[in-house]
Amino acid sequence: MAHFVIIGAGECGARAAFALREKGFDGAITLVGAEPLHPYERPPLSKAGSADASNPKYIATVEKYAESGIRLLTGLEARDLDTSSKAVTLSDGTTLSYDKLLLATGAAARSFPGAPEGSAHIRSLRTHHDAAALRDVMKPGKHIAIIGGGFIGLELAATARLLGAEVTVIEGLERVLKRGVPEEIAELLTERHRTEGVDIRCGVSIAALTEEGGKAVIKLSTGERVEADLALVGIGARANVEIAERAGLAIDNGISVDINLQTSAPDVFAAGDCCSFPLSIYGGRRVRLESWRNAQEQGTLAAANMLGLDEAVSSVPWFWSDQYDMTLQIAGLAEGAATHQRRDLGADAFILFHLDAGGRLIAASGIGPGNAVARDIRLAEMLIAAGAHPDPAALAASDIKLKSLLAA
Repeated sequence: MAHFVIIGAGECGARAAFALREKGFDGAITLVGAEPLHPYERPPLSKAGSADASNPKYIATVEKYAESGIRLLTGLEARDLDTSSKAVTLSDGTTLSYDKLLLATGAAARSFPGAPEGSAHIRSLRTHHDAAALRDVMKPGKHIAIIGGGFIGLELAATARLLGAEVTVIEGLERVLKRGVPEEIAELLTERHRTEGVDIRCGVSIAALTEEGGKAVIKLSTGERVEADLALVGIGARANVEIAERAGLAIDNGISVDINLQTSAPDVFAAGDCCSFPLSIYGGRRVRLESWRNAQEQGTLAAANMLGLDEAVSSVPWFWSDQYDMTLQIAGLAEGAATHQRRDLGADAFILFHLDAGGRLIAASGIGPGNAVARDIRLAEMLIAAGAHPDPAALAASDIKLKSLLAA
């Protein structure tokens, strides 16, 4: 009986395991996760709608894995991979032989250089355990300092304010959300956070991050000190490539895979946050995406290709972020855009359409209350996938339906 092994029991790995069964695979499946919990959704960790951090949102029940014939091993790390003998050694000494292997090892939070390790007052956010510790401090009378004005940092700032904590956000660059979010949207979110009482400081460098007297202490280059009950380090993530690197797999901003998610080793695939891949709709440009939908889609795609179905990566990247009652959605990659057109949708909602020098739509960024931009972002995603060159004036005209541009 064929044995497929999946290393990494997050969204991507769990989705791949179930997709193998849905696609008719009747061999053995082993899903290995480093955390003691069975697979759970990670987006709720930073969002206000999930205030009860004691209850993770599980992807499926333990019984569902058993019913599907998926052997689930939790609390175990994959330590060594031998691609010649097709075997993986786990942290308890167990060796798993495989016919096909999927690496869905995800990403880890970047640590702040020089910060003390293991401090209860200096944390990052990647796991349910991290989220539970953060929620213990998100209450009136507590002060949280967030280092980094990216998606995670701002989502946590919004959640902390809604739960009554005082919040300071420190960003080294000149504005928040510098990577991948247009300035108009970043300015709107900055103003909203400040209205809600968040102290946002941009263009500020940090000389040191320490712990003193049961507090996190951030020493700024200006000489100022910011003391907080907890400092959250949100300065990005790095792909978990260690096991792949030791095994000699090609690494390029993550585990390097081709359009079928195949690594440089036979019968070894990689998917989700841990891998970089060529994206044909952007001329084969190699990207690594950290998003819930990408992890889910690539889990399904990896399962198909482990079964020899030869399906290529083709999805348009899509991201979203909830902050207060505002939702930000981005389809595509705006890097390389020459111009943009703004479409106002009313009710404080708008979309920016990003076009390259040839007039092709390559990305769309929208923000508004609730689901105000969701439908138009979905249509923009379809236009991007089709390689459309829409009339810029039509993109800006809110009375012209995007669906008509797609039909054209």
